[in-house]
Amino acid sequence: MQISETKCVACGNCTYVCPMGAIFIDPATRKATINRDECVECYACYNGLSKEHLPPKTVRATRRLMSKLLMRFEPDPDICPTDAIVPDELSWPRVVRRAFSDPRVPHESTGVAGRGTEEVKTNDVSNRVAVGMVGFTIEFGRPGVGARFRQIQEMSMTLAALGVKIQPKNPVTAMMSDVETGKIREDILDEKVLSAILEITVPVERTEEIIRAVWAVEKKIDTIVVLGVGTRCDDDGEERVVAPILEKLGYNLKRAKTNIGLGRTVIRELEASPQSGVTRSAMNGAMTA
Repeated sequence: MQISETKCVACGNCTYVCPMGAIFIDPATRKATINRDECVECYACYNGLSKEHLPPKTVRATRRLMSKLLMRFEPDPDICPTDAIVPDELSWPRVVRRAFSDPRVPHESTGVAGRGTEEVKTNDVSNRVAVGMVGFTIEFGRPGVGARFRQIQEMSMTLAALGVKIQPKNPVTAMMSDVETGKIREDILDEKVLSAILEITVPVERTEEIIRAVWAVEKKIDTIVVLGVGTRCDDDGEERVVAPILEKLGYNLKRAKTNIGLGRTVIRELEASPQSGVTRSAMNGAMTA
């Protein structure tokens, strides 16, 4: 992203909408400036502000005149008055930033908008987290913090060294030069994104081992790490295997997402039949966080 020096009138509105705090008013030029190293190309500034297309010279002259009269002329806080924010033509490797930071952009590797895989939300279709298995989503970064792929690689290589298979249809996996070792492409290691997610599935008995490995890496990397845990419910919709392990490790559990079987092929076929009379479906899986 760029800010046109000829159009910018230093109203400062764009500084408030940047989730990374990457935009500031340069005291030397008195223009809004973007710290390109911190900018994650999320397009929040470009999409979050309306544009008025006012002539920059008119706005500057009006502001100077009002200042002499001890008055202020400021645009509404949700407006860039002169349409000064200009998207870059992104090339590799910088284009990776937008793919992981702008939720409106589908990842080329998955075809799905968002940072993870579609299957994590539709386990009733994919059965990726089968009975006796536990799925982990390991999320890096948050607004105001972000994450670099070098930090994500610390985690992916640690997990790979433990023999953990990283989900192949994940956007981060598509950025790896060697999935078996968890090594990420050298040319994107210093690229910064708003957030990214690693996804893995392991047998239930490895739950504590994996969590402790995540804790160890988390202490070494300067970003936020959020752990999500998914497992299968029993026949009455409860989960009594993984939850005790998480509670023993100090987690206060909250059920975040529950897949109830509505996406399963057999259910779709039954509901499509007017004679089916289907009114409910069995609980199929639950997300525990």
